[in-house]
Amino acid sequence: MVAAMVTVGHNDCLPNLLQDNASRFPDDIGYSRLEGTNWRDVSHGEFLNEVNALAKGLIARGIASGDRVALMSRTRYEWTLLDFAIWTAGAVVVPIYDSSAADQARWILRDAGVVAAIGETPRTLRVLSDASDGLPCAGALWCITDGDLESIARDGQSITDDQLEQRRRTMHADSLATIIYTSGTTGAPKGCELTHENFLANARNCIAALPDVVGVPGASTLLFLPLAHVFARLIEVLCVAARVRLAHTATTTDLAGKLASFRPTFLLAVPRVFEKLYTAAESKASASGRGAIFARASEVAIAYSQGLDAGRVPAGIRAQHAVFEPLVYRKIRESLGGQIAWAVSGGAPLGERLGHFFRGIGITVLEGYGLTETTAASTVNTPTQLRIGTVGPPVPGCTVRIAADGEVLLKGPQVFRSYRTEDGTETARDDAGWYATGDLGTLDDGFLRITGRKKEILVTAGGKNVAPAPLEIALTAHPLVAQAILIGDARPFIAALIFLDIEELAAWRARRGEPFADSPERAITAAADDPAIRLEIQGVVDRINAGISTAEAIRRFAIVPAVLSEESGHLTPKQSVKRHRVAADFADQIDALYR
Repeated sequence: MVAAMVTVGHNDCLPNLLQDNASRFPDDIGYSRLEGTNWRDVSHGEFLNEVNALAKGLIARGIASGDRVALMSRTRYEWTLLDFAIWTAGAVVVPIYDSSAADQARWILRDAGVVAAIGETPRTLRVLSDASDGLPCAGALWCITDGDLESIARDGQSITDDQLEQRRRTMHADSLATIIYTSGTTGAPKGCELTHENFLANARNCIAALPDVVGVPGASTLLFLPLAHVFARLIEVLCVAARVRLAHTATTTDLAGKLASFRPTFLLAVPRVFEKLYTAAESKASASGRGAIFARASEVAIAYSQGLDAGRVPAGIRAQHAVFEPLVYRKIRESLGGQIAWAVSGGAPLGERLGHFFRGIGITVLEGYGLTETTAASTVNTPTQLRIGTVGPPVPGCTVRIAADGEVLLKGPQVFRSYRTEDGTETARDDAGWYATGDLGTLDDGFLRITGRKKEILVTAGGKNVAPAPLEIALTAHPLVAQAILIGDARPFIAALIFLDIEELAAWRARRGEPFADSPERAITAAADDPAIRLEIQGVVDRINAGISTAEAIRRFAIVPAVLSEESGHLTPKQSVKRHRVAADFADQIDALYR
């Protein structure tokens, strides 16, 4: 299936977006910057001036066309400013997660050939300093919060507008824009080389696919996903291209409060955020003695959404939905600012139940699919083409094909050009331009459904192939479950490792009037042996097993007394599980399940 696409001219590049916005709409608000607890608006004209001043400063400090400049920071206004300044100077941005250790950062700095690096804070700068020892960038380390950006801009006063324009004109659609390193769930990170065309084509075609979301007057969003990840970077470019008012926040701490003050019209998030929003509403209702009302309201919302899919909502559900609208649904929407009608989810499967719940309360989550190698979005549900449980039809210009073994193949202008390797670069596309994603899926009337990861398929000792992803999603739908990892490859049956959510565990204990341990470690250890919690998880397992074959059923599970995190080395910065690390570190628990 191929949709009509918006094309990119050979001489087009990302900085041209700013030039166009500032020339046509100089006084329109394009950005909102968080200063303390208040939002300060920034016009398109002001933003372009800030970008040009920084770009001149980078040129004055020796940054040449094609140079690699690393950026290690959390999501904030200055990241977008620096992205476009580095691009305007003709250079290439190399993002590094703020949570990366010095060894991880060093791998990226050396592999990408970085000549300068910018850190967010003195702490981040120390990591970069340790990582850059002996590398070319060691003498060019700058800090966002220490005033270095202002100093760089001052140095740029020696660079003329003509010199800056000459530098900008060195770029074209095929120029390298960024090198984004994969999260390393299956080995050493690989650098994906993405061009200006990759971002421009994908952003413009997503805008064409989502006019009711990003093309409406006054559209705005609060970006809190890490900009070191390709999903957030695409959204950054998309917002500039669509003139969506863009705001940033570094953390999800008090996310509801920031959403309430900024009042965005749409939201971008990963499934874990939607799970947290749901459980926060559920916990709040339970704490106020309205848990039963929320539970019924939740079931009605799901049934209402399912009725919309079926083409008919039963009269009884419609009536109950109308009752719960002011009592429950409107209050949830108001807690998120009151203006969000749409949300886009990516990075991992959302789960149908959660998707139906949010649509049932008036916030439709449009699930999409893509990878770093495809500049994020390859498929996405839209307001007019929506099927919950799928990741939508292809974005315009993208072609999707399912190989004979079920692997999803993608082709289009959003597909990256190559990986960086020790020997130079290597393409990951075949001669016809197809990129093999490693994911398994099916196409149903043009809608893509992801069924698992090719390398993660479990083949039991009895020869049964089991895709773990759908079962893991069903397990993590329970608020108490932070992560669930299925095992069973070459084993006699399927089993699961369950890792609990410490925050939800505290809320669960409080609702039962039970004491909570004085440390997360003790709380998790106590919970792993708690018969009541085992019974709670067993109920989830029983419901899952009732809908699948005996060969696929989860026969045993272990509640592991540990918390998975980036710090522990078990999660990537985007919170994906490093399965090989989990399998190695919890081998004793796995072996015990099969004794």
